[in-house]
Amino acid sequence: MSDKKANLILPGGEPNIEFPIHTGTIGPDAVDIRALLGKTGKVTYDPGFLSTASCRSAITYIDGDEGVLLYRGYPIEQLAKHCDFLEVCHLLMNGELPNAAEKADFDLRVMRHTMVHDQINNFFRGFRRDAHPMAILVGTVGALSAFYHDSLDLNDPSHREISAFRLIAKIPTLAAMAYKYSIGQPFVYPDNELGYSANFMRMLFSVPAEDYKVNPTLARALDRIFILHADHEQNASTSTVRLAGSSGANPFACVAAGIACLWGPAHGGANEACLDMLEEIGDVSRVGEYIKKAKDKNSGFRLMGFGHRVYKNYDPRAKLMRETCHEVLTELGLENDRLFKLAMELERIALEDDYFVEKSSTQMLIFTRVLFSERWAFRPICLRVFSRWPELLDGSRSGMK
Repeated sequence: MSDKKANLILPGGEPNIEFPIHTGTIGPDAVDIRALLGKTGKVTYDPGFLSTASCRSAITYIDGDEGVLLYRGYPIEQLAKHCDFLEVCHLLMNGELPNAAEKADFDLRVMRHTMVHDQINNFFRGFRRDAHPMAILVGTVGALSAFYHDSLDLNDPSHREISAFRLIAKIPTLAAMAYKYSIGQPFVYPDNELGYSANFMRMLFSVPAEDYKVNPTLARALDRIFILHADHEQNASTSTVRLAGSSGANPFACVAAGIACLWGPAHGGANEACLDMLEEIGDVSRVGEYIKKAKDKNSGFRLMGFGHRVYKNYDPRAKLMRETCHEVLTELGLENDRLFKLAMELERIALEDDYFVEKSSTQMLIFTRVLFSERWAFRPICLRVFSRWPELLDGSRSGMK
């Protein structure tokens, strides 16, 4: 805490009130107004936390005006190019990238937890085959707390750690099971000899009747997707997990709540909305028609996938996702893919048209993310690394009680 103070001048001759100003290592200063209600009988009004920091965190930093995203001080571009997903998990959880020995130990501790209890298979039979995968994940991730009674105490650091390993390891298994169930194929057990993303691909796409070889280009691309979405400051789903965790609820229940939030069309569900929009447009020849609709406030049509509430200039993840999308489509021989051409034309127009430029429409992270996952025949399910338990339990840093 610095010695700087903010002076609040109230109307009606009331005495001025001073509030301390906190200065972080990076980013704007923060006025600490926790004593406002007690001193003045007044509260602040800030829907959406547009000017409010709900906690103090050392994990992720975003500068939306400059298009900067840092994990523990490392630029996202460097991490996506030079690290794998589990290295980034280690970084987010522990504050530093692992050395060779630490990486081997961390990878082993995650991968030994990839299997789920056999009775969890029975949960899937209770869902319709066409159930949304997020609905299934909300139910099955929450149900993990019924199987792992040995790690539910958030006040115990060892419980938090083992729960984190279990969540990182088991969510891909559950997501793959949800996909397999939807297409009527048998579940595929994990193979811990494979890397994290390669193992996920095998669980998604292999069948017992045939050998399956993981394409390293595609596995690396999937790993990059996970890195780019591993954390994004105090966004909606992370804040939901923190809010649930502030009550002392177990980690599995808290993460299930976060998944439910992620499902929403204004958050992770925007991927699905964007894909539906591309399918509705259908062909490049209809782009002009839909651009006109997007400009007409009375049309009811919204151009999905452009712009971001946080990034006013550009999203640093978009360029990496675009490169990754090109690599994947080239590897699969789909350079002339219908939806890819359609998305590229929409991007070109939106980035050149004055109407969209004035609205600060940024590069289409969602478009490339959606196309990437659609070409692999499964809808996007983002994996989050919930590395915030220690900060949540530190009362001086928690903004939620």
